[in-house]
Parts: sequence; structure tokens; C-alpha cells
Amino acid sequence: MSLFKSAPTTATKTLRVLAHLLSYPDAELRAHLPELQDALHEEGALSSARLAELDALITRLSRRRPLDVEADHVELFDRGRGTALHLFEHVHGDSRDRGPAMVDLCQTYEAAGLFLAPGELPDHLTVVLQYASTQPPAQTQAFLGEIAHILQVIFSALLRRDAAHACVLAALLDLAGEKAQAVAVPPEPELDESWAEPMAFDGCSTQGQARPGQPQPIQIVRPPVSHTLRTNHPTPGASA
Repeated sequence: MSLFKSAPTTATKTLRVLAHLLSYPDAELRAHLPELQDALHEEGALSSARLAELDALITRLSRRRPLDVEADHVELFDRGRGTALHLFEHVHGDSRDRGPAMVDLCQTYEAAGLFLAPGELPDHLTVVLQYASTQPPAQTQAFLGEIAHILQVIFSALLRRDAAHACVLAALLDLAGEKAQAVAVPPEPELDESWAEPMAFDGCSTQGQARPGQPQPIQIVRPPVSHTLRTNHPTPGASA
């Protein structure tokens, strides 16, 4: 086994196909599945084994009832944090860092002459892949390598749910020159539990607040400084 990553190959069409396979499977997308499959084989950027897995996914999407395919997509990608396709969800969560990181990523796209359509968020994996597909092969591989740790998490979460779409993330890791392998993923709470609110007058989970009758800790904090500190927020693929 070589200790060096193989030289990057052109994967423009492949990245765009993989982006489509992660998109909402509406009627228009399903109608173009044969063309997407042909494009994957024509470019030949992936191994025959990986192409066979993607062929099986495309067949599954084309043969199942449309309503089932669409419902499965929503259940898989929109109702779980581990399988979320918004990359900053895995990096920043709901912290304040997410907003500036979004701005920085938009600026990266605009510098490459790419602009988001209304309603698109810059950190959604389908958008990220469209951007990556416009870059030279070496830069594309390096860019995918920067987000490989996030791709591994999503891949592992999909494996845990026995999702056929896991092969799409495995293909992306192949293009990044990385090995697709399961990593530890924290268990996700049930949807109802994650949306649950604390009972009235029962305290909340915020540090420093407890239920009535429990000790209320006193926290001493420094007063805010009078000037604003600006920090850089690194984004996947952003150049210095």
C-alpha cells in the first residue's frame, strides 16, 4: 500500500452528480437520474466498487414510490443533527461563530465568481460541492481534505442508520484521498426530546439556573471591555 495519496483526477461532473444525489429528490431530479448515472461512469473518477454502490442508490431512488423517496430524504437529512448536511452545524452548532463563518464562506464563493440562489445557505453540502467542482483538481482535493473530518461524521451517522446515501459520503472521502471509515458519533436524542421545553417554574438547563428550592450559585464575571475585538473565523477551503 502506498503511503502517498494518489494524484487528484478531474472530478467536476462527479462532484456535481454527488451534490444532486444529496439534494431533495423531487420529480425533476428523479427524471434525470439516468443522465447522472451516465455522467459518473463517463468521468470515471471513482473506483468500480464505489460506482456500483452509487448505481444501487440511483436504482433505489428511481424504483421506489416518489412519496416514499421524498419522505425518507426529509427524515434522514432534516430531522437529525448527525446527518445534517449543513457543515457548520457540525462545527459551530448554534453558536455566534456560525454567522461570521457563513459570511466568510459567501465571500469565498463570490471571489470565485459564484453567487447563491435565493434561499440557499453557503454551508449546505450540496452548495459546497458545487463550488468544489469549479476548482482545479489539486485544489479540489485539498478543499475536500479540509472538510474530511466533517464528512466522516456524516458518513458514520448515515452508516448507523443503515442509509443507502452513505455511499455518497464515502465517494467524497475517496475524492479527498481519505479512507471512509466509521468514527464515534454521539447518540442523538429523540426529536420530541430535543424540542422539549422545561416545565414552567421548573428551572432550565442554562448554567447557573436551578429548580426552585435548589441552591442558586453566584457567578462572578468580568465586565465587558469597551472595545470590540475582531477575530478571524476559518472556513472550509477559504484561502488566506
